[in-house]
Amino acid sequence: MEQLKHECGVAMIRLLKPLDYYAQKYGTWAYGFNKLYLMMEKQHNRGQEGAGIASVSLNKEPGTEYMFREKAEGKDAITEVFSKVMEEMNGELLMGHLRYSTTGKSGLTFVHPFLRRNNWRAKNLCLCGNFNMTNIDEVFRFLTSQGQSPRIYGDSYITLELMGHRLDREVERLYTIAKEQGLQGTDITDYIDDHVEMANVLRTTMEHYDGGYVMCGLTGSGEMFAVRDPWGIRPAFYYRDDEMVAVASERPVLQTTFDLQTEDICDLQPGQSLIVGRNGESHLEQIMPSKKLSACSFERIYFSRGSDRDIYQERKRLGEQLTPAILKAIDGDVANTVFSYIPNTAEVAFYGMTDGFRQLHGEVRTEKVVWKDIKLRTFIADNSERNDLAAHVYDISYGSLRPYMDNLVIIDDSIVRGTTLKESIFKILDRLHPKKIVMVSSSPQIRYPDYYGIDMARLEEFCAFRATMALIEEGLTPSPSPIGEGSDYTCRRRIPELIQDVYQACKEHPLETNHVRRIYEPFTVDEINQKMVEMLRPKGMQAPIELVFQSIEGLHKACPNHPGDWYFTGHYPTPGGTRLCNAAFVNYIDTKLKTQQ
Repeated sequence: MEQLKHECGVAMIRLLKPLDYYAQKYGTWAYGFNKLYLMMEKQHNRGQEGAGIASVSLNKEPGTEYMFREKAEGKDAITEVFSKVMEEMNGELLMGHLRYSTTGKSGLTFVHPFLRRNNWRAKNLCLCGNFNMTNIDEVFRFLTSQGQSPRIYGDSYITLELMGHRLDREVERLYTIAKEQGLQGTDITDYIDDHVEMANVLRTTMEHYDGGYVMCGLTGSGEMFAVRDPWGIRPAFYYRDDEMVAVASERPVLQTTFDLQTEDICDLQPGQSLIVGRNGESHLEQIMPSKKLSACSFERIYFSRGSDRDIYQERKRLGEQLTPAILKAIDGDVANTVFSYIPNTAEVAFYGMTDGFRQLHGEVRTEKVVWKDIKLRTFIADNSERNDLAAHVYDISYGSLRPYMDNLVIIDDSIVRGTTLKESIFKILDRLHPKKIVMVSSSPQIRYPDYYGIDMARLEEFCAFRATMALIEEGLTPSPSPIGEGSDYTCRRRIPELIQDVYQACKEHPLETNHVRRIYEPFTVDEINQKMVEMLRPKGMQAPIELVFQSIEGLHKACPNHPGDWYFTGHYPTPGGTRLCNAAFVNYIDTKLKTQQ
């Protein structure tokens, strides 16, 4: 419902045969080029702010271009970049990227791929990725301590410069060996191009990083690689045969593009790199030891395409598991309840939810109650009129409920900020005069920021956090049995002290643990839900509202291979995530204090 800007998408192809082979077999020299285009279009869901492509042609003569890169901004960026370079990008190595900004930095300068030029083929580096690094300050200091002066402060540029620096060292290592073997002139260049060890470069680069990432790259000498973070936070998939090697952020992309079965495609494992050498030989290399698996569960709930075989089933299970809680919310009155969903990403969870009810109660009443219209252009200058237009992005099916008789159960994949619920959804649903609205989320309450590639960086963005802080500030009595691991809070403890305690702990011990988790301990999920309803309920609304969220246990049962749940539990897989969450709480309190002065 509330669109999250999130993970970028990557696509790579290494053609293993001469280009004439593809022209003869598939009828076009642009076989790889066309496949890259399809892979990027099939991942358009992962980034509409910008797109870029790059290619490397092998065996080009000196004085002719062998490494191309093109970028564009906007929702039509894919079409734009491909239309510009149809005659140029006919190389054996192809790379594409789709971008969503997660750091507030936008513009063509920040669109991937990033290119580092050099007159030595092997020192040219083109880089793109699906990543966000949490310790960029430390990496920046490491670079400057070596005497470097990066032109731009940002994780993409700094990564390019750090990896480029390590690639330079690898080339210099090979240059020394070539000279020791008595090679001269272009024989030295050929030796270097044929013997680059990208694993050396990756190990000495990625060891410095804390974050979630899939990093992809090409070198001018013909090396291709993709490396995944050691926690497995961000996803990557690959396919190999005797004609090509391909990498993508989502499995169905490879299936559709190359007409493959699910079993044909492999996951790149945590800390692992797929490396394709200049000679076309590919191998897997463990770049860093794998850490505790923390594959992102939000990929399964929302971000990835639901056409993936496993994701489809997982989303259905997420919906089905909510049946008992929903049944309780409607007081068991299935006969007088209409079930629906918020388009479009919650549709599969809706199927699971209604399947669950059919197993228990036979046929249920389903309607498409909510419609999402095209984004209205809010060009009117007056704020109130602009807000009124924005509130009408969604519309309803009039007559889909029996007024004052039917409950309405409506499922969404997540409830993040709550703005759309308050400003649009609840208002228009109330026009149908339901007896009760049960708003269902197939994910648990989102309580904590993400720092690994999703644009959810501030605590105050989350309605669950705002509701909890409101409960604390109102001085409500905590539950007799506080929720949380190792809680030392009792009913006698004054809750306002909790904010100060957490604030001080976040400032003084930012790496020790996620102290922000303590603010939720005195309250049950239901207490926070009730406060959220109070805060999100539009003025003048008649129908009662109840919120139903997925449980943490239900999430892990539905998505057993993707245990990364830090947005819901606050258990960050890396020290950088913990530190940034604590810093976010400090920033929140500091900002609030300034506004009160």
